[in-house]
Amino acid sequence: MAAIYDAKTFDPDNGIGRLLGRVKMAMHEALERELAPFDITAAQFVIILNLASGEVDSASKLCKGVSYDPGAMTRMLDRLERKGLLRRARCGNDRRKVILELTPEGKAVYPKLIASYVNVLNRFMHGFTKTEAHQLETLLSRMLVNA
Repeated sequence: MAAIYDAKTFDPDNGIGRLLGRVKMAMHEALERELAPFDITAAQFVIILNLASGEVDSASKLCKGVSYDPGAMTRMLDRLERKGLLRRARCGNDRRKVILELTPEGKAVYPKLIASYVNVLNRFMHGFTKTEAHQLETLLSRMLVNA
């Protein structure tokens, strides 16, 4: 398969890596603004999102999934716990293990946070058709398979 980029003609400002990075940063900043009324940061939203999915239930699994170091993760979990949005509970089978779970307050605010996230995504996808959006998702998924 032929290479897409050539080192001699490559323009770093318009390469896919730079563009993806710029889009990610802009989306992060927009999400920060959108979530501000809830006193939730984009990083905290990612934690809530992961816990709500049910796929993760521990700090170590969260760290692996979102690439935070354990110290930073502990501090974010502390903040969310102080806000009453999550709780730490000892595992019944293994008292050494700490299970993370959303509180009723965390579960109640979750749909509002998702609505805010959808608002941001829709702003970024303004002018795209649903077909184009699906195509972009498919292309990005293909890139992840190549990673």
